[in-house]
Amino acid sequence: MASLAEIRARLQAAESNKGGQTGGDNAIFPHWNIAEGTSALVRFLPDGNSKNTFFWVERAMIRLPFNGVKGEADSKQTYVQVPCVEMWNEACPILAEVRPWFKDKSLEELGRKYWKKRSYVFQGFVRENPLSEDKTPENPIRRFIIGPQIFTIIKAALMDTELTEMPTDYAGGLDFRIAKTQKGGYADYNTSKWSRKESSLTAEEAEAIEKHGLFELASFLPKKPGEVELRVMKEMFEASVDGQPFDPDRWGQYYRPAGMAAPSGATDVDEDTPVARGGGGTSGPVSGGGGVQTKVVSSVTAAVDEEDDVPAATAPVVTPAAGGNKAEDILAMIRARQKSS
Repeated sequence: MASLAEIRARLQAAESNKGGQTGGDNAIFPHWNIAEGTSALVRFLPDGNSKNTFFWVERAMIRLPFNGVKGEADSKQTYVQVPCVEMWNEACPILAEVRPWFKDKSLEELGRKYWKKRSYVFQGFVRENPLSEDKTPENPIRRFIIGPQIFTIIKAALMDTELTEMPTDYAGGLDFRIAKTQKGGYADYNTSKWSRKESSLTAEEAEAIEKHGLFELASFLPKKPGEVELRVMKEMFEASVDGQPFDPDRWGQYYRPAGMAAPSGATDVDEDTPVARGGGGTSGPVSGGGGVQTKVVSSVTAAVDEEDDVPAATAPVVTPAAGGNKAEDILAMIRARQKSS
């Protein structure tokens, strides 16, 4: 288990680097479903992977909207979620297209729609649950999908030098209260906070860890896309911007909306990815054709704050040519600008 000093050093290093840059079960606790004005008390646990400095893993996803599904009459807007390969410190082909849009005020809103959404996977116990869940898992160790708003509060406390024990310590750790209010018509979690008083795990909680063990959190991240998946993601992105419907015949072997039947040979959907602020289902990789096998990571309807930092606009505002409202015109304009720069 990493020490507080190691966590602080890694967080500080991450902040410095940022400044220099121009499975289908019910283990997930849906804290986004608690009523406004209520709260849930949780106790985070370490990662089952002792090599992970943190007690969480970070996930970055890109949500692609489509105008329905090809071949389906009266289908509504559909969403497909794909992994951003920046999670593996590699260049993302979608963000490579989108990043320059933030240099143009007329494209900034569109850029935000396609920018990566970041969230964090934790695990732990739910000590106070305001939800009336129809079914709770046999294993009381739950997973938590935490958005940047709550994560900022978690991280700030870890950087506080007055904190002397790891919050995940079995004997002297701290509970965390997830509190939900409303601001600007959206759920707000800024009043969430760490408990001031240390506490130890109960005998039942210790027994659960002994019986079930801890999750290795990285196992709940989507599988890294290969060359084929990257090409499919780029093609889907361009079709999405162009306003096309989702085409299951072209892309369903690799990615598909949640709830869509799996093509022959594809894996079943594993609901483990909340949708930011409601909306349609999303998905991750599915087993592909041609021998490509990747794990599905799909969605449960949620209201998790997954907003991420977007690039600062550093270039002069460029006014698009008249009639340049179609997606192919936008993409062509951006690419032409990049070649000339």
